[in-house]
Amino acid sequence: MAVKSISVRIDSEMLDKLHYIADYEGRSANGQIVVLIRKLIEEYESEHGEITFKSNHS
Repeated sequence: MAVKSISVRIDSEMLDKLHYIADYEGRSANGQIVVLIRKLIEEYESEHGEITFKSNHS
């Protein structure tokens, strides 16, 4: 699996809160975002079924 990156625009208060929660959870902000994305995908697939792609999706 290739690791890719994206940029996210976020206001400073929200970013400060993300860092606060990530520190509490013992994660980096990036790690916390990955956890949240995984949870979102898990919840979506639980309700709608597994997301699959017919071709190599990048």
